[in-house]
Amino acid sequence: MSLNNVASAERLHIGFFGKRNAGKSSLVNAVTGQQLCVVSDVLGTTTDPVKKAMELLPLGPVVIVDTPGIDDEGELGSLRVKKAKEALDYTDIAIVVVDARQGLSEYENELIKVLQSKKTPYIVAYNKADLLEEQPQAQGNEIYVSAVSGKNIFELKEMLGKFASKEERKVVSDLLKAGDVVVLVVPIDKAAPKGRLIMPQQLTIRDILDGGAVAVVCRDSELKQTLDGLAVKPKMVITDSQVFGKVAKIVPGDTLLTSFSILMARYKGNLPTLLKGAAKLDKLNDGDKILIAEGCTHHRQCEDIGTVKIPKWLTAYTGKKLNFEFCSGTEFPSLDGYALVVHCGGCTLNEKEMTSRTQKAINVDIPITNYGLAIAHVNGILRRSLSPFADMTALLEQ
Repeated sequence: MSLNNVASAERLHIGFFGKRNAGKSSLVNAVTGQQLCVVSDVLGTTTDPVKKAMELLPLGPVVIVDTPGIDDEGELGSLRVKKAKEALDYTDIAIVVVDARQGLSEYENELIKVLQSKKTPYIVAYNKADLLEEQPQAQGNEIYVSAVSGKNIFELKEMLGKFASKEERKVVSDLLKAGDVVVLVVPIDKAAPKGRLIMPQQLTIRDILDGGAVAVVCRDSELKQTLDGLAVKPKMVITDSQVFGKVAKIVPGDTLLTSFSILMARYKGNLPTLLKGAAKLDKLNDGDKILIAEGCTHHRQCEDIGTVKIPKWLTAYTGKKLNFEFCSGTEFPSLDGYALVVHCGGCTLNEKEMTSRTQKAINVDIPITNYGLAIAHVNGILRRSLSPFADMTALLEQ
């Protein structure tokens, strides 16, 4: 896969944070070797987080994020600070930019505490080091740099490379062996994007091929015909969640079955928590407020899965009068007052942001599950949908 085609959610997100005029934007330009950000001596030039997908050696494909100053003031300034803090939720590595002449202040120290609580790796970059009469000795993850003179910019990029995770995650290929046949069920309806497959389907197909297995793709309307026509029994069937019930009736009981949404939860490391959250579906009461959350924004169709189908299925399953609220894209509200969060697969969110959203639910003791698990549960096939994952089925016994 070309680095230019790597999805944003699969790229390492590097965020630049600091006070106004610390030189964040100038440092972004110096690190990237491009004029990505507007630079000015006027306080508050950067008004919203600016994202740029690119290749940055020695890290590879990344998203660079320049943020507003964390010390901005006034009503508008507070909104800018809020946006900067929201960027912490999807930042994999943070660069805390400090004016070397001023040193650390309460703003940077508070920021560092948040990064430590999120277990986000960070580097403290003392910018404008060329203006110092004498440079102090850098300690640990500190470095003295100059965006203007280029001092230690190469060394800063080398430090970033050491922080980057070398762990290679797999969608499903670690559950397969070379030559295994996997059938992927992809409904083509009004909600399907014209002329392309959605990201979880693309990721899964590529991972299967990389593992030396065989991917067979069909619509749900041709599934039985496809299975009957195969010369060998498929090792696994992976389906779009919204046709889970229909597919489960067609696929033989001794064939492994799961969904793209469940694979995404496993891929991003949140499956155990989301699985436990599915149990809340049996404990909902009249008047409970349910948040349906999606990571992407798209044009809503008349049979939209998030705003139409899932509320209908949950209402029918529980027999309760439930109140549904919805959010999408970068917005993710305070969870106070909700009985349950049902999240999409999170394919457009990087692992850090999906983990952050999951942790926010855990912090306030609100159960959270996802589309695939919720749909499998209401169709009575939750255990079967976990058949490829022995460690997950064990959680159902607890």
